[in-house]
Amino acid sequence: MVSTRGHPEEFPEPDLTPSKATASRARKGKWAHTPSNLTIIWLFISLPLVAWDTGYVMLRPYSMPGGSLHWPIWAPYELYGQVDYIYGWKAFHANNGFTAAQGFLNIVESLMYVYYLYIVYVFGKQSKAQGRGAPKASTIGFLGQQRFVDGQKGAIAVLVAFSAAVMTVSKTVLYWMNEYYSGFDNIGHNRLVDLVFLWIIPNGAWLVLPSYMIYVTGSEILQGLTIVGGGAVPSSDDTSLVKTE
Repeated sequence: MVSTRGHPEEFPEPDLTPSKATASRARKGKWAHTPSNLTIIWLFISLPLVAWDTGYVMLRPYSMPGGSLHWPIWAPYELYGQVDYIYGWKAFHANNGFTAAQGFLNIVESLMYVYYLYIVYVFGKQSKAQGRGAPKASTIGFLGQQRFVDGQKGAIAVLVAFSAAVMTVSKTVLYWMNEYYSGFDNIGHNRLVDLVFLWIIPNGAWLVLPSYMIYVTGSEILQGLTIVGGGAVPSSDDTSLVKTE
């Protein structure tokens, strides 16, 4: 039995403020990543398209009009190569390295997205938890059972998705700026209506959706760092925490 002599006063209650115990423990929860339906839909649509585009670029001139691999896989590029000369014979004959350099980066970012999906579907757990940007509870299951990834795997998944999305947006902005600073050398010959529907809208998707991913995953990274640092997470972000009993 431990003596309490020398301690005339009662022991003080432990201080469980966020500075001494993290906000996640105070709420009996832990941070987790839950991918949104929109993110998953976008990746399953964009990855095959990017692979198709990259295959065309890396297999030139065989994939180009008249090449042995052109028909039928890359037949639509006969039109697109006339809309955007960077994909056509003009850039190829000029030994313009921008197209292939962009294709190489496509490979890198696609591998990052595939790794992200691998973590989500291999290490993810079934849950009704909602990460930042995840669907509402009433719509969970739209793409099958909603999943969350916590711990180190969850942190890696978010970091990889965030980095790949930043890479996608940066590369796409560079693609647009290359036209602007070259006086629209590769697309300036198009009629406005053709430019809008065959170049601006298709390429704009790779600005809008990855930017959404940056916002969602960046918010989750910030939330996780806030919890670890002992800060309080706004009540609106509580759904990103997985309750632990």
